[in-house]
Amino acid sequence: MAVLNHGHILTAAQMQAAEQRLIDNGTSVIELMHRAGTGAADYIWRAAPHCPTLILCGPGNNGGDGYVIAQALLEKETDVAIAASGEPTTNAAKNAKSLWQGQTFALDDARPAKQFIDCLFGTGLTRPVSGTLLDHHQRLFNEAERRVAIDLPSGIETDTGAILNPVSRYDLTIALGAFKPAHYLAPACGLMGGLAGVDIGVDAASAVQLLARPTIEPPKTDDHKYTRGLVAVVAGSMPGAAKLSGLAAQRSGAGYVKIFAETGFSSPNHSIVVEPHENGAQLQGQLSDDRIAIIVIGPGLGRDSHAERLLDLVLDIDKPVLLDADALILLGKTDLNRLKDRSAPVIMTPHAGEFAALSENDKGSKIDLTRILASESGAVVVHKGNNSVIADPEGTAALAPASSSWLSTAGTGDVLVGMIAARFANEKDVFLAAKQGQWLHSRAAKLAGPAFSPEILIDHIPKALQECL
Repeated sequence: MAVLNHGHILTAAQMQAAEQRLIDNGTSVIELMHRAGTGAADYIWRAAPHCPTLILCGPGNNGGDGYVIAQALLEKETDVAIAASGEPTTNAAKNAKSLWQGQTFALDDARPAKQFIDCLFGTGLTRPVSGTLLDHHQRLFNEAERRVAIDLPSGIETDTGAILNPVSRYDLTIALGAFKPAHYLAPACGLMGGLAGVDIGVDAASAVQLLARPTIEPPKTDDHKYTRGLVAVVAGSMPGAAKLSGLAAQRSGAGYVKIFAETGFSSPNHSIVVEPHENGAQLQGQLSDDRIAIIVIGPGLGRDSHAERLLDLVLDIDKPVLLDADALILLGKTDLNRLKDRSAPVIMTPHAGEFAALSENDKGSKIDLTRILASESGAVVVHKGNNSVIADPEGTAALAPASSSWLSTAGTGDVLVGMIAARFANEKDVFLAAKQGQWLHSRAAKLAGPAFSPEILIDHIPKALQECL
């Protein structure tokens, strides 16, 4: 069995094109189906050997994969049968059925088994499963103890992760040939269970890749606080958020962290410097320090006229900037050209609500929408959520696997901001910094366990960083 490498993520059209290239170069559809089916059968066998199994086969090539899986399991002396929704309609599926030596039942006659394998519909489904077909699917699914989806659960839209009809959670999903956006995009990703993949020989590049653990270089022997990067955090009306960002930047490798705030702001610890200012002119002078690697503005900024003036002041300074939270709401849909006209790089970290305030587009997958906003703004965009998408203006994107659901608490986004800023201060590459910060944020959350506070999350950043050295 050839194990599928997590990496490039292919849409339905890209997958079809990649398979067609193999076919054009002499690999038959029948051979591709054999690779997919036998590889999936090996996964299923290793996870649950000799488990009584019923495979629900549709009329297309996903159903053909099911016949190959069934025959491979039968040859391993598994009690396996097929429930067919109809006769195969493709030549490869017809061939697979002709080689099947076990029992096939019509849906009305099919009886549940301990293990249910869904080969009804896979990649490319655009309409819901409905009527008696859905009823039989749910009947056989619900009465099984173990459920496996081949390529995708039936009822999932490949490119967006949308749920087209009622779909319950599977125990395992086995991707064929390549991982698809729906394997990692909400809401579908929460229904996949364990995720595995079978390599069938597809060799296709994509501008969308799965976020992988980064390799981070430790400081060199001659580094000092400024070569490792000075992160400047501009505080607003809610100072706690700026403090969290500052602390997170410090624990993520920044050489120096300063918080710029109005008089009366207290430092979160002894090593983070607070520089007070009394007016915009003074702040502008402070932020013009050539040693500052990146300016963070947005966490706890507020949305009043004073906050608007602070944002305008920061955007007028030709330095790398990270915009988050209130800064994104204030920026709104009309000022994106202001970002694109800047010579210094910009990172934006919107959650879904902030993204809606920035983008006029609402059609397409989260990946598509993030790439469009990055192109329109000229910024690297980190579209946050339980499956974050990071895109640069050139169209390259990284898709983060689902993070810990315990991150759904106030302040964890402020932590992410500080982490990305620190990584930029070190790397001087906005897309790389966004990817490193996102990975470290997700990993620290897993290390923190359940029900953590932002401060506990920050405490686990060095442990996540250690894994990257």
